[in-house]
Amino acid sequence: MTTAQTGLAPASHRPPAWRAWLGARWRGLVLPAVAIAAWWAFAHLGWVSTPLLVSPGKVLDTAANQIASGQLWRALSASLARELTGFAIGTTLGLALGALLGLLPLFNRIVGPSFNTFKQISLFAWIPLISVWFGLGDVAKVTFLSLAALVPVVVNTCDGIRNTPASLLEVARVFGYSRWQTLLHVVLPAAAPSIFTGVYLALIYSWLATIGAEYLLVAGHGIGNTLIEGSEHFQMDLVIFGMFVIGVVGWSMNALARALERRLARHRFGAA
Repeated sequence: MTTAQTGLAPASHRPPAWRAWLGARWRGLVLPAVAIAAWWAFAHLGWVSTPLLVSPGKVLDTAANQIASGQLWRALSASLARELTGFAIGTTLGLALGALLGLLPLFNRIVGPSFNTFKQISLFAWIPLISVWFGLGDVAKVTFLSLAALVPVVVNTCDGIRNTPASLLEVARVFGYSRWQTLLHVVLPAAAPSIFTGVYLALIYSWLATIGAEYLLVAGHGIGNTLIEGSEHFQMDLVIFGMFVIGVVGWSMNALARALERRLARHRFGAA
C-alpha cells in the first residue's frame, strides 16, 4: 500500500521518538505555566490585595525552610509509612476476599450481599467508629487506609475472575487441566488486568485517604498535619506548599503504577 493509502508518513519523515515524547510533555506543562504566571501577576502587580493570596516566592521560601529544617521529610515519611502499611494490608485482604467471591459461588451467595452493602457506606462515615475503637493514633489511621484500599481490590479481583471468557475455560477442559492448573494458567492471567486496576486504584485511594485521616485524626505527624498547622496559623504559604507536596506524591505514585503496568504487560505478551 502507498503512503497516501495508509495515511502514515514515511519513516524518514517521522519525528524522532524523543522529540514526540518531549512535545507531549511540553504540551502538558502549558496550563500549569499559565496558572503560575497568572498567580505571580496577581500577587506581585497588586491586582488582588489580600493575605489569602501569597506570592510564589513566599511559597518557595517556605519550601526551602521545610526542607532545610527536616520538617518535610519527617511529615512525608510518616504519611508514606501509614499509606504503604494500609495499602499492603487492604490489598492483601482484598485479593483474598475477591478471589473467594470470584471462585466460590456458595461463598459469593453468602458473603456477597453483605459486602455489597458494606461498600456503599461512605469511607469517611467510618471515622467516628474507628476513632472510638482505636483512638486517634497510627492504628486508627492505618485501619482507615486499609478500608480505603480494600474495596477496589475486592471488586476488581472478583469481577476479573468471574469474567474469564468461557472459551478459555473450554480450552482448559479440552486439554484436561486440573482446577489448580486452570486457575494458574487460565483464570489468573485473564483476570490480571482487572486485578491490577484494583491494586492501582487502592494505591491512589489509600494516598488520598491518608490526607483525610491525618486531617480528621489529628494526632501525630504527616503532610495532612502540615496543612492543619498552616490553616490554624493563617500561613497560606505553608498550606499551598503542603498541597503541592500532596499533588507531586500522588502524581509520582500514578506514574510509577502506570510504568509497572506497562512493564508487566510487555512481559506478559512477550512470554505469550
